[in-house]
Amino acid sequence: TIVIEFNWGSDMDIAAQDMREKVDLIKPYLPSDARAPMVVKFDPSMMPVMQIALYGGDNIVQLKKIADDTIESRLLRIEGVASVGIAGGLERQIAVSVDPDKLAFYGLSMPQIAGKLQMENINLPGGNVSQGKKKYNIRTEAEFKDIAEIENMPIPLPQGGSVPLKSIAEIEDTYKDVSTISRYNGKPSIALIIQKQSGYNTVQVAKKVRSEMSKLIKEIPVEIGYETILDQSDFIEFSINNVKKNAVIGGIIAIFVIYLFLQNLRSTLIIGLSIPISIIATFVLIYFNKLTLNMLSLGGLALGVGMLVDNSIVVLENIFSHRLQGEGPVTAATSGTNEVALAITASTLTTIAVFLPIIFVQGMTAQLFKELALTVTFSLLSSLLVALTIVPLLSSRLMVQLGDVGISSKKSNKKFVFLTSLLHKFKVFYNRVEEKYSNLLKWVLSHRKAIIIPSVILFILSMTLIPFVGAEFLPHSDAGSISISVKMPYGTNLEETNRFVAAMVERLEEIPEIEGIMESIGSGGDMMGGMLGSDNSEASVTVQLVPLAERECSSEEVAENIRNITMDMAGAEIKVQAVSSMDFVSGGALQAISIGIKGDDMEKLKEISREVTDIVKATPGTREVKSSLEAGKPEMVVEIDREKATMYGLSSAQIAQSINSAVSGSVATKYKVGGDEIDVVIRSDEKLVDDISKVKAILIPSPTGALITLGDVAKIDKGTGPVTIVRENQTRQVTVTGAVVGRDIGTVNREIQEKLTNIHLPEGYSIKMGGEQEQMMESFMDLILVFILAVVLVYMVMAAQFESLKQPFIIIFTVPLALIGVVFALLLTGRHINMTSLIGVIILAGIVVNNAIVLIS
Repeated sequence: TIVIEFNWGSDMDIAAQDMREKVDLIKPYLPSDARAPMVVKFDPSMMPVMQIALYGGDNIVQLKKIADDTIESRLLRIEGVASVGIAGGLERQIAVSVDPDKLAFYGLSMPQIAGKLQMENINLPGGNVSQGKKKYNIRTEAEFKDIAEIENMPIPLPQGGSVPLKSIAEIEDTYKDVSTISRYNGKPSIALIIQKQSGYNTVQVAKKVRSEMSKLIKEIPVEIGYETILDQSDFIEFSINNVKKNAVIGGIIAIFVIYLFLQNLRSTLIIGLSIPISIIATFVLIYFNKLTLNMLSLGGLALGVGMLVDNSIVVLENIFSHRLQGEGPVTAATSGTNEVALAITASTLTTIAVFLPIIFVQGMTAQLFKELALTVTFSLLSSLLVALTIVPLLSSRLMVQLGDVGISSKKSNKKFVFLTSLLHKFKVFYNRVEEKYSNLLKWVLSHRKAIIIPSVILFILSMTLIPFVGAEFLPHSDAGSISISVKMPYGTNLEETNRFVAAMVERLEEIPEIEGIMESIGSGGDMMGGMLGSDNSEASVTVQLVPLAERECSSEEVAENIRNITMDMAGAEIKVQAVSSMDFVSGGALQAISIGIKGDDMEKLKEISREVTDIVKATPGTREVKSSLEAGKPEMVVEIDREKATMYGLSSAQIAQSINSAVSGSVATKYKVGGDEIDVVIRSDEKLVDDISKVKAILIPSPTGALITLGDVAKIDKGTGPVTIVRENQTRQVTVTGAVVGRDIGTVNREIQEKLTNIHLPEGYSIKMGGEQEQMMESFMDLILVFILAVVLVYMVMAAQFESLKQPFIIIFTVPLALIGVVFALLLTGRHINMTSLIGVIILAGIVVNNAIVLIS
């Protein structure tokens, strides 16, 4: 596998096309038996949208047939579904198990029998012939109709005559060797892995799949059931509904607060109308900019709802003041709006100026927050337009009589006694606050040092507390799912891996928070594993938890519980990870700890990686620490004695082919039955090659007519072969990875980094932090740059408005003071500095200055 990383902003369609052209240039130099290279683009849409466990039916064979013949084709018809992978079950094949002794006795070889099977099973055109007025196509039809035909197929002998295939081989209608075993809650099952086409909506695709599955279950005559193990749309719908609910509640609270202050129904109605009008205008802009409704764009809108009313309130309050001074409705609306138009335009532009740099930065920051920035910008522009046009219009119509600005008549007072009393109490309370504030302000202006010095001290204190807050890339959110990967030593057979996983699952069943367990033995369960094939020594287990409302423990706590339960299970490497819905945002979970060690000599790399692994393990909060340098795969090395082989008239290629045919077998032809194509596999009888000593006894027919064993021409030794060789930019690399539990990722990585500086590295060797730490540092640097640019742009907007370079500094100096609240809020709530909290800080740079601008104006 070669992974190529491009600069952010590169057109990946053009890049992929360029890669294919480059790969085509080297295709002629690849070995003849190498498969054609695949060029695949990696993006979050490659992650499965859904994973469904299928169970029931009479047996697993029938279930697999239903999945292959009915379910897969029906789901692939759904618009937006790219592929339906099927894992588990049994696949039919015709096995031709050859007796090597009989083969040698008749002077035959495996390739001869495979060739004969291929030549006899044909269906070929033979041109056409005319007779009278008609033209007939000629077709030679000699395909096998049943197993008996294969059994009785005559095999010509070198010395003349022939023998039927069944006299030298056993022919069985059987199943392929099981490579994966799937179970759901202990029942044999089939796993359906559904991927969507790029550009299609996840929620809509998942909805169509669920609808089709419910129809299929009713239509299939056999009683089968299914359970959704993973559904990305659940997380999306849950998150979006949360954001929508927050936006609506935010809007209602905003209107209520306005009513408390204005204590006038008509004025509140004006503001109440300005919110939906602004939101509709925002949606128009979202539509024409081809943005979708997602967590970030809706988050921007929810954020915008709070800011939407700011401009309208300032305009309405000013019109209100003009009406109290006795001006007519239209005059008050015109003069009141003109008076504050410049101030609210400036305050809106300062907030927009904060979001502007996000649109132009690159990297993960731009990918994640571009839509949020655009949505907030659209909502603010809409609110400004509404405040300058619709609010004055409605004010001139609805504030008809001056009496309307006060509380309603006695009749309505009797009707709403409680509300009237509440409003009166609030008015009295607010008047007191206003009075106290007025006195406080007088005192502040005459005791400047008493305010500035504590403010500076508080600011310095908050800055020193930042390291205690901790850092992470993205906040973890409970997705109600846990992923467990099991890695046995290389070479472990499927039965042994299955036994280990069954014992582990037995322990997991004791955990009350678990609702369902999906096991996939013989599969690593990751995206790369699916592309590169699976290994018998690997397994993946997906644990479904009961809904969050029904359990007391978070998914992280359950994951830690699983680690403790499986800690004493020796003989395998178990990795437990709580799935976060943020994994779908960032396109897959990054490693919490990932340290790359580069150099040329493998032995030195081994030595350094052991030292690094010990350092990481000794750091509190680390779990599942491992090095990418793994024990080699067990293998048998066949060393051919060329002189002896040549004496018997054999080449190394012929010997290698004989070993391959005897041990692995090869697909000789396809047997067609009932619309299915079944592999006809030719191989040696398994009982005759299930041991190393038996491999030495494999008979190889030589052109001289002599029968020789493999042991006559080759030496067989046990050894280990490399599992993987990893290079980055042409340099050998070993990676040490690990998880973090109970502490923040930033602090743990910082501690590790400090310890790594003490390692003495030879010339030409280097250590680099990668994974989540690298991504986090890159994104944080981007956001700090955005913050600096935002402050500069805000200053420029204010300098233009005040026509002064000095006055804006009064406001700019209030921006750092906002960080006091940020640091203490994060400390008190136990949250960390991450991408979303840093975006909050940047937004503050715009919000903090709004009130100050209006005040100074």
